[in-house]
Amino acid sequence: MNSNAVIAIHGGAGTILRASMSASAETEYHAALHAVLSAGQRVLADGGSALDAVSEAVRLLEDCPLFNAGRGAVYTAAGTHELDAAIMDGSTLEAGAICCVKRVRNPILAARSVLERSEHVLFTGAGAEAFAAAQGLEFVEPAYFDTEARHRQWLIARGQQRAMLDHDGATLAAASSSNHGADAHDAHDEPTPHEPIDPNRKFGTVGAVALDRHGHVAAASSTGGVTNKQVGRVGDTPLIGAGCYADDATCAVSTTGSGEMFMRMVAAYDVAAQMAYRNVSLQEAAHDVVMNRLPKIDGRGGLIAVDARGNLTLPFNTEGMYRGFARLGETPVTAIYR
Repeated sequence: MNSNAVIAIHGGAGTILRASMSASAETEYHAALHAVLSAGQRVLADGGSALDAVSEAVRLLEDCPLFNAGRGAVYTAAGTHELDAAIMDGSTLEAGAICCVKRVRNPILAARSVLERSEHVLFTGAGAEAFAAAQGLEFVEPAYFDTEARHRQWLIARGQQRAMLDHDGATLAAASSSNHGADAHDAHDEPTPHEPIDPNRKFGTVGAVALDRHGHVAAASSTGGVTNKQVGRVGDTPLIGAGCYADDATCAVSTTGSGEMFMRMVAAYDVAAQMAYRNVSLQEAAHDVVMNRLPKIDGRGGLIAVDARGNLTLPFNTEGMYRGFARLGETPVTAIYR
């Protein structure tokens, strides 16, 4: 049995919003990360697989409206939500992914169903929803994913006619509400919530990686995309090798960032490939991808990764990344800033 079992999670990376940051908001994010890590840690402690641990962690992140996945998903240009998710098992190299679903409560559970019950890897749109329905997964009305904070963020992005990375959008919304105090409160019953990372300059994805007591690794990622994105746009999250990757021989990786750049770099797989072909450590491979290779094409964001020996790394090239990890028998560690 492996005594190095560990789980790590992320909730997006981006620009820090210190101007309007409140201690209570920061506490709320740390508490949410801590709760998710504790749940994943329990799965591993009970002898559960890395796949079980990352599934549970990402499911909980999807249910938490603080993050851009599931319930806290951002809005498309059409004012709708399109959700993507992927999961990969390092012990078998089996993977499952879904994209552009609108009514599946937990996209990560649909992705896992694809991994376990389909000969395919990736389903999209109506086909993905039909598959999820056939597996008996929970469906919700599209309005379930609505949150006031994300809607306000979308209105600002729409006014500026641009797509915004989710944590970037939150910053703008906060600035906007402080600039137009009276108007903002007339238009909305509640003030714009303050987020540690600017929602208008944030790459909003959630993810988890884990090493279980049996020595196997797994990775999972889920997202609501980018604010005001064109309908049908798919980023790196559901693409195996870009948004997540897992192989017991090397490592498990979940990314968050400017999706198009992570796709072009096949960023998650590149970490594993460097370990395999350059024979470098997990830390060196991840650092090279995040700090050297991605910035060459203006790729911003970060990743979390674990190898089969329990080595862990959580690099990012933005000002902050919601993140944390928990080893068996130890108190979970959470962080936001560098």
